[in-house]
Order: sequence, then structure tokens, then C-alpha cells
Amino acid sequence: MIRVILCDDHAMVRRGIRETLAEAVDIQVTGEASSYAELREAIRKFACDVLVLDLSMPGRGGLEVLSSLRDSDSPIKVLIVSMFPEDQYAIRCLRAGAQGYLNKAGEPGDLITAVRTVAQGRKYVTPAVAHMLVESLHHPEHTTLHAALSERELQTLLNIASGKRLSDIAAELMLSPKTVSVYRSRVLEKLKLTNNSELTVYAIRNGLV
Repeated sequence: MIRVILCDDHAMVRRGIRETLAEAVDIQVTGEASSYAELREAIRKFACDVLVLDLSMPGRGGLEVLSSLRDSDSPIKVLIVSMFPEDQYAIRCLRAGAQGYLNKAGEPGDLITAVRTVAQGRKYVTPAVAHMLVESLHHPEHTTLHAALSERELQTLLNIASGKRLSDIAAELMLSPKTVSVYRSRVLEKLKLTNNSELTVYAIRNGLV
């Protein structure tokens, strides 16, 4: 039996994933979480072979969760299931330690296949992501400026591009407005931009939002 914990801050999304996985006789959802704090508690309380993890959550995001699991040498395999486009986030997640990446717009059957694949210790990627991985090996120089952003910096960029104010971003990320302002300055510097309008245009042109 493959034991799964779901981590997504949207209850309806968790319900949909849970109901999809319930169709597989060899998969059991043992716990759920809507934040990093709840996830830590769930991992402590429930057996878990595969963590189905969203990228965008309040407080610590998915990439930070991956980093935390990697630093603790956790045996849990991680499947990222996200609304973010594969061409911008899949490779970043795989490099951060995820065993698989699946877009939420995918077919329900793909989710079951992905969970089974990563539970066996293999990588799960779509054909499109596999092609991108090959291209990145052959053309490593074709990297984007935002590839150098940290998890927090990337979250800040996405939120600004979505039209949110710094105070709203601070509340969502559970940070002080001053800290978010520092992240914004770093993003502007790394992307060689000067203001929020340019950040928004950059995000749209690069398919980040």
C-alpha cells in the first residue's frame, strides 16, 4: 500500500485529489495539511511514502518544503501538483529534490500513475518536461534570469505581477512588509528591472503568470 499525505491550502483541491486517489486500491491517503506547520505535524503523526505537495502556500512554499525534507534526509518521495506551468517550474522543482511534477490541469489518471511512479523511486515527468530536461542538458547556457531567484524572491515576483500590494504579500507569506520590500529590491536587481510595472511585464512575457 502506498501511503500518501496531501498538502494544499485549498480544501476543495485536496478533496479532488483525495477522491481521485481513492479510485486506486493500492493507494491510501493517510493525512492532509494546508500549511507547512500542519504538514510537519502530519508527517510526525501519519505514515507517508509519497507527499503530494502544492507549490504555492501561505508561509513556507513548496520549494522551501522540498529543501527542508532534503536537509533532514527524509525518505519521503515528493510529487509536486501545481497550477504553475510546467515549462517554468518543473525543472526547478526536480532540481530542488522533487521526484515528479504534475500540472493540476492534467488528467486524473495521470495523478495515480505519478504517485505510483515516484513511490517506486522513479522520476515522473510528462513528455514535455522530459524534452525540456534534455534541452537543458544540451544547451545549459539558455537559462532565464528568474532561474537565479530564491523561493521567496520568486514568490514576491509572482505576487507583485498578480497586482498585490506589499502589505498583502507580507500577510500571505507571513513576513514583515520590510522583509518583502527587501525581496522586491533583490528581484529588481537580479532581473535588471526598475519598477513593479516592468516586473509584471517580465512575468507575463516569461509565462510565469
